[in-house]
Amino acid sequence: MENPNPDSLSPLLLAYLGDSVMEVMVRERLVLAPGADPAGCNRRALKFVTASAQAQAARRVKEILDPEEESLFIRAKNARAPSAPSNVDLYSYRLATALEALFGWHLLRGEAERLGQLLEAAYPQLKAEPER
Repeated sequence: MENPNPDSLSPLLLAYLGDSVMEVMVRERLVLAPGADPAGCNRRALKFVTASAQAQAARRVKEILDPEEESLFIRAKNARAPSAPSNVDLYSYRLATALEALFGWHLLRGEAERLGQLLEAAYPQLKAEPER
């Protein structure tokens, strides 16, 4: 399979991919935390992977974006999704979509180091929060 240019993909496709990238990265950190257990990991993951949590994370990440990332962030935030969940306001949903698009874009570009930087900026409490 030929690798597509991530810049040629729809921001919504990038967000679709980025949602799973973020989920795996969050789960990896939770599983590797001292004293991790499945129930605790699942409970804690919900603090990070909901649209409202991702919207808050997007606000933190926005401050460290370079111009190219910022351009994608804006395009993804303004993209018209076919539907939005009923448990979050539309603006928060769009911010979450923009964050997810960044993660999908960097994955396809093979930029693992930048993914780690974005995750740390998005969720600084993920590293600091002890397992309960």
